[in-house]
Amino acid sequence: MNENQFIFQMLKQLADGITKTFGDNCEVAIHDLKNLSHSLKYINGKVTRRKLGSPVTDAVVKEIVEHGGAVKDKFGFKTITDNGRELKSSTLFIRNSSDEVIAAFCINFDVTDYLNAIQALELFAGIEKSKHSKKISEKFAFSIDNTLDGLFEEAVKEIGKRPATMTTEEKVNLVKILERKGVFQIKGVINQVALKLGASHFTVYNYLKRIRATNGLSIAEVIK
Repeated sequence: MNENQFIFQMLKQLADGITKTFGDNCEVAIHDLKNLSHSLKYINGKVTRRKLGSPVTDAVVKEIVEHGGAVKDKFGFKTITDNGRELKSSTLFIRNSSDEVIAAFCINFDVTDYLNAIQALELFAGIEKSKHSKKISEKFAFSIDNTLDGLFEEAVKEIGKRPATMTTEEKVNLVKILERKGVFQIKGVINQVALKLGASHFTVYNYLKRIRATNGLSIAEVIK
């Protein structure tokens, strides 16, 4: 067994230990960075429902391309699955004794249910405001993405649960709230909303089309 094989064997042992400690909400994936198109060498957990031989994520590729051998570990960043589940993720770039980056050790923890619980507790513990009072809140954004994130989270709070656990009606209502806030005036935003909602571009387009038709407007009046 050479050094790299020994490292991968140790990583598998660590992956098993982490997932057994944190349960079904946790997944650990080990990627062989020498074969990016079929990099997934080992996975324990079903959070992302990937199979062995799956390619490495675009985020990992971007980090490697941008930083090369100097790439740094990333901790506690947010990712979203294709069905809208929200994850807290960390990626560690593993090196051998020659300081060569050979693997990505990725931890994904599904926090969707915890976020739902937080929103439920906020509703339970909240104090009813006077109907005459109006809370004014402003966040300074550094990009359109920051602006969308803020408006999307405001809409989610109005619905009272995370997108992955919303019914179809609740998702339509969320799109309605975003439309009311002017989100769809941003060029190309439907794709980003679809990703956050765990739905297809076509589905969000149809939600918006239905909402606009109810208001007597065509979809063309929103989609520039």
